[in-house]
Amino acid sequence: MDSRWHGFVYLRAGAESSAIGAFAQVGICEDSGEYRTRWFDFVRIIPGWLGLSFMWGPIADRFGRTRVLAATILAYAVFTGAAALAQSVWQLALFRLLAGIGIGGEWALAGAYVAEARPEDRRKMGAGFLQTGYYFGFFLAAALNYTVGARFGWRAMFLCGLSPVIISVLILARVKEPERWRETAGLPGRVGKPQRWVASLAEIFSAQYRRKTIVNAALLTVAIIGLWAGAVYEPTAIITLAKKAGMSLAEASKTASIGTAILSIGTILGCLMAPILAERLGRKSALAVYFLGMSMFIWLSFGWAFYLENGLTTFIACLFFLGFFGGNFTLFSLWLPEQYETCVRATAFAFATSFGRFIGAGVNFMIGAMVRNAGTIGRRSPVRRLRSDSGY
Repeated sequence: MDSRWHGFVYLRAGAESSAIGAFAQVGICEDSGEYRTRWFDFVRIIPGWLGLSFMWGPIADRFGRTRVLAATILAYAVFTGAAALAQSVWQLALFRLLAGIGIGGEWALAGAYVAEARPEDRRKMGAGFLQTGYYFGFFLAAALNYTVGARFGWRAMFLCGLSPVIISVLILARVKEPERWRETAGLPGRVGKPQRWVASLAEIFSAQYRRKTIVNAALLTVAIIGLWAGAVYEPTAIITLAKKAGMSLAEASKTASIGTAILSIGTILGCLMAPILAERLGRKSALAVYFLGMSMFIWLSFGWAFYLENGLTTFIACLFFLGFFGGNFTLFSLWLPEQYETCVRATAFAFATSFGRFIGAGVNFMIGAMVRNAGTIGRRSPVRRLRSDSGY
């Protein structure tokens, strides 16, 4: 087993962390009769990992990438499956929080592993392939919703999330720690000493790393807010437009699955292009191109296409390009590990991603509150009409 397995693990994380949750939240709100804008945002944001997943970084710097990665996979698999038992929005939020703590650590650990385990000539594209796994997970979740979810309901979709337990066992049994980590951490044959939790955190804010840490956290915050701006509201927006076009709720749900798949295909292509652009333009310039494109298509999707008289097809077409520029996350998997030494690499990665998620969660909650209070998600459409069109 090599680092390609981490892409498969990331596939499962993508399926469980976002798309499955987005579809299932609609289901439980229908079951419990608790659908409100603030509850949708709250439950959707809770698995946004709120920063609690930061703890995995220092643990991985001290105890190893593969063992801690296996623990994160076990955590998100068990609690994703347990979410099938939820009887209320609050119970779903709790299970998603616990699962999210595991999911949130996976990106940092897999990114650090790929950076340390792959040869330099393969590491750059490895970052791209790693990130595509997450969005293949979106595609998988859309397929599950189209088949399993449409037939057996949202609880069956969460039960599918138990499958990564097998991957956790295989990682423990077959994946070796990167040699670079073995040379600097607490395993036999090490050179150096294991980092303590507080020491790792203090190190990434030392004079050597402070500016890099702050800038990386800020950039990741922008990227995560942009991603969630699309992923959080995309299924509901498509269902709204589909029902406006005369589709039944079941047909609208399947259309939302198709839209998610198209978004994911665009993102996968964006992830694969990111390392190539980073080599030609440089890390900073490539990231600027992706951020500009993402901002443009967020506006075109939700600020223009959504309000067209017959905007369903146009909205879904815009999602492809929104997904492509959402592939900017690959640049962080490539660029961020280059900036830190092995002894603090996972800590730095985990801090930057967790900080971004924490702020992103707050921003999305604020957006939900603004939607509710202002009565609009953009320029024209009142929330009352959106809910009516959606059937909620």
